[in-house]
Amino acid sequence: MTDRVALVTGVSRGVGIGAAVARTLAAAGHRLLLTGLPRYDDAQPYGGDPQGVPALLSDLDGRARYVTADLLDPAAPADLVAEAVRRYGRLDAVVAVHAYSTRTPLGTLAADEIDRHLLVNVRATLLLAEAFAAAFTAGEGGRLLLFSSGQRLGPMPDELAYAASKAAVENLTTQLAPLLMPRGITVNCVNPGPTDTGYAPPEVHAAVARHFPGGRWGTPDDAARLVAFLCSPEARWITGQVIDSEGGFHRYA
Repeated sequence: MTDRVALVTGVSRGVGIGAAVARTLAAAGHRLLLTGLPRYDDAQPYGGDPQGVPALLSDLDGRARYVTADLLDPAAPADLVAEAVRRYGRLDAVVAVHAYSTRTPLGTLAADEIDRHLLVNVRATLLLAEAFAAAFTAGEGGRLLLFSSGQRLGPMPDELAYAASKAAVENLTTQLAPLLMPRGITVNCVNPGPTDTGYAPPEVHAAVARHFPGGRWGTPDDAARLVAFLCSPEARWITGQVIDSEGGFHRYA
């Protein structure tokens, strides 16, 4: 995979899945355009990571460039694809790790908050696919990787808007795969299950860990290894799949 180029979204914290994907793809030979929106994480209860992106870029030793992008902007997806092609001359893979998520339980739903989930998680993902398909010229070896959270496997009563938007992302996998395979691009979706990226307070972390037969949460590296495989030539015959990589997580245990 030497000198392949990947665009990875959702990179803003050093302990996040996006950062782990970046490290793993860089180790496999990819050059990278990374993007995220650090101010989104800054506003979350778990807090941002001001040194996360600079430290990541230093670790990657020149194999990655970073641009900040707000995927609420309808022009952002196409601009990101164009920037990857401008910097590197090609684009072989798009890994859409980004997500917008806030608490939206029944009884508190607001139209504008539902819209934000749909715009960032669904519209931006669809526009990334559109722009990538138009820019991809290699003829084979293209990879579009999406991210879900297993909504079809169980309810998320406190995150209704997020669940609806990510269920749509799973459906996009089904819809896009037969359209992009003739162009040489496979389309798959990863459900990494609960992943320890530092957002859960200690009591929640302990409670969720009991739902894993192995007694631990998933790690960002667990997700990143699957992404690396799906981006590799060995995965060329896998498309249209939502892959649950959850370590045996039991939602109702």
